[in-house]
Amino acid sequence: MHTVAVAIFDGTPVFETGVACEVFGIDRSAMGVPNYRLRVCAIDPSPVRTGGGFSILTEHGIAQVRRADTIVVPGWKDFDRPVPAEFLRVLRSAHARGARIISFCSGSFVLAAAGLLDGRRATTHWMHVDALATRFPQVRWDPSVLYIDDGSGIFTAAGTAAGIDLCLHLVRQDHGTEVANVVARRMVVPPHRDGGQAQYVEAPLPSVPSDVGLSQTLEWATANLDDALTVEVLARHARVSPRTFARRFKAAVGETPLQWVLHQRVLAARRLLESTDLGIDLIASRVGFGSAASLRVHFARVVGTSPTAYRSAFSDT
Repeated sequence: MHTVAVAIFDGTPVFETGVACEVFGIDRSAMGVPNYRLRVCAIDPSPVRTGGGFSILTEHGIAQVRRADTIVVPGWKDFDRPVPAEFLRVLRSAHARGARIISFCSGSFVLAAAGLLDGRRATTHWMHVDALATRFPQVRWDPSVLYIDDGSGIFTAAGTAAGIDLCLHLVRQDHGTEVANVVARRMVVPPHRDGGQAQYVEAPLPSVPSDVGLSQTLEWATANLDDALTVEVLARHARVSPRTFARRFKAAVGETPLQWVLHQRVLAARRLLESTDLGIDLIASRVGFGSAASLRVHFARVVGTSPTAYRSAFSDT
């Protein structure tokens, strides 16, 4: 029987730990679902305090992790706290012997600390990407997806509920689509979610550079997204040449004027999809995409899902 070890530490997240226990720890053999052997393993001394204010008492420790076929790291509380060196050695050894190693959310910190993500594409919760990218620049962080399976035996999931998506993906690999669908129905969740993590990233208001001339032009542009906002038009408003405007803009904002305009149009579309019942064609016109087809193409590329699916998930109308 396939053994799954869930490694828990002081401050372990309750939801993510529960996800692994729900998918891999419940006997569903009466429904025709093969069982896993689940072991919740305390890496810090048991009982382990959770992030939810209670403790988990378990008889299993790091010895079970050494023998597991799949190792789950559901999260890591404090990026300034070093991961126990022994556990890092166990993870590296497990990967070398062919064990499957997965992380949820901030648990990717542990895999990165072990060196298992070096040179690899990985994901984490979108709120942690900047901090982890600074600490582990050798990892190719991708905050746009729900989970990553690069075929190496190392899997990373984005924030919180993305752990469900990854676990169902692993069940699908182990036992096929039909079994994964049975588990998903039992959990009352979709067997596969469309789109990626980008649709859940908070849409910030546009940042305004300290350059006063650019600041006024950006404020004007965000109020007139339905206009033809070419570099020439923006430069004319800022009363500089297009070449000078493009240079100053890239230095102050970090992207080209046209990239910025595109992102502001998508952000404006997101807000209209969330807060109004306007049709897709009208929203496209109001934010400057011109047509629903153009909105759908750019929205899917930036957000990772369609305008209709986004509205269904986030609309308050």
